[in-house]
Amino acid sequence: MPISETQSPMAKRRMTRRISTNLASGGFTYIGLLILLALMGITTVAAIHLGFIMQRRSAEQELLEIGREYKNAFISYAIATPVGANRYPKSLEDLLLDPRYTQKKRHLRKIYIDPINDDNTWGLIKSPDGTGIIGVHSLSNAQPIKVGNFDDEFIQFADKRSYRDWVFGATF
Repeated sequence: MPISETQSPMAKRRMTRRISTNLASGGFTYIGLLILLALMGITTVAAIHLGFIMQRRSAEQELLEIGREYKNAFISYAIATPVGANRYPKSLEDLLLDPRYTQKKRHLRKIYIDPINDDNTWGLIKSPDGTGIIGVHSLSNAQPIKVGNFDDEFIQFADKRSYRDWVFGATF
């Protein structure tokens, strides 16, 4: 309600106080809204970051499980070697269907996808004589989240700087 000339001075003062109080509370509401939006933004960013870390930890765990499969396949291939044959597969496909036998002999169910890079391309570790493969590793240069508390078979992965350093293979 506007202040008119006919109002008493006391009424004018009350009306002026109401207007200034309304203006001040409107400013506090605006500042409160800005603070609320900032907190919501920070919370959203934190949730996204946490989701990324959880996804990476899951991929690391999957990499360890797949690595165990590859390691066991390389060991199985070496143990099943006929006399005079090479102990190491020439390619990962040789682990799927062992070419040294006429009947089907499998050491691995499938060529797994690297969960860190999300493709089926692996770094290959060649045998000492260069005729076969003795291990695989991820091609990712990313730094692992897990740097300790590994199972005994992967204790050598402690304090490694990248997933490339996580080598899965036969050690004889």
